Amino acid sequence: MAQLQGKVIAITGAGSGIGLATARECARRGASLSLCDINQDAVNSVVSEIKAKDVDVIGSRVDVSSSDGVNAWIAETMKHFGKLDGAANIAGVEGKADGKVFANIVDITDDHWNFILGVNLTGLFYCLRAELRVMERGASVLNVTSIAGLMGRPGIAAYSSSKHGVVGLTRTAAKEVGGRGIRVNAIAPGPVDTPMLDRLRADGGDNIPVTQTYKTLALQRLGTPEDMAKTICFVLSDDASFTTGAIFSVDGGVVC
Repeated sequence: MAQLQGKVIAITGAGSGIGLATARECARRGASLSLCDINQDAVNSVVSEIKAKDVDVIGSRVDVSSSDGVNAWIAETMKHFGKLDGAANIAGVEGKADGKVFANIVDITDDHWNFILGVNLTGLFYCLRAELRVMERGASVLNVTSIAGLMGRPGIAAYSSSKHGVVGLTRTAAKEVGGRGIRVNAIAPGPVDTPMLDRLRADGGDNIPVTQTYKTLALQRLGTPEDMAKTICFVLSDDASFTTGAIFSVDGGVVC
């Protein structure tokens, strides 16, 4: 399968979970890659793995909540490849590493709120802005929202709000750059077997609706990072050339 042959794709959050699976799948489909993650060891590892398969790939440690850091990464991407055909903005957080995930609105601290919004929404905005500034006709952007961006989710108001924001940003960008021939879409994953879901379970147990979702969804199983990666690659490819402003629910039937 050479669905992305000759394309240069930038991927955030490429060190683990959906980002890692997407990097592998894009490489398998013929893309050259510019990868970033906040974890230096993780991005080094995936770059080494993919480079061993004779793929042109570079990697950087980037904190997407830093506008300067994001701009430098995209500048380096353009310096190395000379173009940017697609981007998958996947980096996201559910809470601070040393903090709790679940809290009712009345108990959310300023620090928790600002951290989640700073990465999931403002950070994604920084990436989208930098990418759109250098993209040309035929390019495609894929943002990652969540089913929590399509409905209210008790106990995770900051996360849900950030993901609702991604939906609005995606649809607005699609209308702004459609005339330039650039597409902007998003996927809304349901429960996916990733380190993030492990952290949600560790903090909330099995008695919180967010962690129970997969028990009642239509397909009755957790999604995998590879499930998400395949949809992402389709949206980035020319096979989706007449699709923009769409939010793909890749959720096993949570919202059907």
